[in-house]
Amino acid sequence: MSRDKLRIAVFASGSGSNFQALAEASRAGDLGPGEIALLVCDKPEAKAVERARGLGVEAYTFRPKEYASREAYETAIAAELAARGIGLIVLAGYMRILTDVLVGAYEGRMINVHPSLLPAFPGIRAIGQALDYGVKVTGVTVHFVDGGLDSGPIIAQRVIEIAPGDTEETLASRIHAIEHELLPHTVRQIAEGRVRLDGRLVTVGDSTGRQG
Repeated sequence: MSRDKLRIAVFASGSGSNFQALAEASRAGDLGPGEIALLVCDKPEAKAVERARGLGVEAYTFRPKEYASREAYETAIAAELAARGIGLIVLAGYMRILTDVLVGAYEGRMINVHPSLLPAFPGIRAIGQALDYGVKVTGVTVHFVDGGLDSGPIIAQRVIEIAPGDTEETLASRIHAIEHELLPHTVRQIAEGRVRLDGRLVTVGDSTGRQG
C-alpha cells in the first residue's frame, strides 16, 4: 500500500455532522492513509463551514446563483479539487444535483451516504418515506455515485429496526449515529485500497487484499 495520503474532499450543505465525524476520524488517524483536506459547501453561512474552521479544515464555499449553470460552478469546483490533489469526494448531506462535470471526472472516486437501505427510498425525506411506508427496518447506505438518483453501486449498508412510536426526529437521531460510524469506516477501507468496483458489484478485501 502506498504511503501517500489519499486527500479527501467532503461536500456538505447544512449542519455537517458527518463532515465533523470524518474530520475528527482523520485527525485521530482513524482513516488510515485517508486525510480530510477540504470541505466544499454551497452555503457559506452553513454550520458545516463553522465546523470546518473549528477543526482546522480548509473550506471552499460558493453561491450557485452567482454562476450561469450547474456545469459552470462544478467546473470551478473541479479546478479547486485538482489544485489540492483531491483523490476522493464524499457527499455528506450535499443537497445539489451533480452533473457529469464532477461525476465523470470522479467516476469510481465519489461516494455518498444515504439514510435508507437503498434501493428503497431514494431522494429527499428518506427517513420520512420509510415511516410513511410502514417498513419495519431501515438503515444507512454508503454507495458510489453515478448519474442517477442514489442509484450507484452499494459499498456498505447497516440495518436499524424501526421502534413503535418512532418519529422522523427520533429515527433520524439513531440513523445519524450509524452514519457517523459507517461512513468513516468505509472511507478508511477505500483509502487502504480494499474496495474494488466491478460493474455494480463492490467487494471489500481484508488487510491482506483478499476479497470478501
